[in-house]
Amino acid sequence: MQFAGKKLRHELKYYIHYHEYLGLRERVGSVLRMDENSIGREGYHIRSLYFDNVHETALLDKNNGIFQRKKYRIRIYNKSDSLIKLERKSKFHDYVAKESVGLTREQFDSLIAGDFEFLPELNHPLARDFYFDTKHGFLKPAVVVDYIREAYIYPVSDVRITFDKCLKASVQSLDMFDQDLPMIESIEGPKTILEVKYNQFLPDFINGLVQMSAANRSTISKYVICRERRKTFAD
Repeated sequence: MQFAGKKLRHELKYYIHYHEYLGLRERVGSVLRMDENSIGREGYHIRSLYFDNVHETALLDKNNGIFQRKKYRIRIYNKSDSLIKLERKSKFHDYVAKESVGLTREQFDSLIAGDFEFLPELNHPLARDFYFDTKHGFLKPAVVVDYIREAYIYPVSDVRITFDKCLKASVQSLDMFDQDLPMIESIEGPKTILEVKYNQFLPDFINGLVQMSAANRSTISKYVICRERRKTFAD
C-alpha cells in the first residue's frame, strides 16, 4: 500500500509483562529467524537522537492523535559510528512509512554543530526535506532514546516481530556518541514493548504465535515516553 508516494506498513504495538515476553520469545524464536544484526541472544542496541521544533510539534501531534504526522531522528547501532542513519518516520493513522539516508561521522558532527549546508548535496529527498525543515521549521535535538531490540523476521509480507527492552531517556546531555551518556529508565515496572510490523497481511500462523488481541493494542511512542520522562526528571 502507498500513500503520498510512500510505502506503508502495518505497525501494531503492545505492552507486555516480563513473563509474557519469556513465553513469546520462545514461541516466536522457534519458528522465525533472528535478525542477522543481533550480536547475541538479547539482540542489539539502538540509540536515536530525535528532533523537534520550538513548538514541540512532533510531541503534540502524537499526543493529540493527528492523522498524519512525522518525526526525524538520527539512529546508530551498538553505540558505534560505523552506521549512522538520518531517518523520517511518518504516520498515517494505523500505517507507518520509514525513509532513511546514510550519514558519515563528519556529516553528523556538522549537523550537531549547526552546519546543514551539505544536506542538499546528498541528492536525496529525505535530506532535502530535513534541510528545509531545519532551516525553516527550527528543528533541534530533543532527546536521546536508548533500548535493546530483539528482532525476528519472516520473509512473506516482510514480517518483523520485535521485543524492545530497557527503554531509557537521556538526561543532562544529548551527546549520542557518549559511551557513558547519563540515562534514566523510562517505563515503570518490568514491561517490554512488542511490535508487529508487516506489509500486506500477517500470516495466520504468526498471528497464532503472537496471540495478541486488538483490545490489548497501545498507542506507544518511545519518543513521547522519553521526552516526558526527560521533562519530569528536569523538573
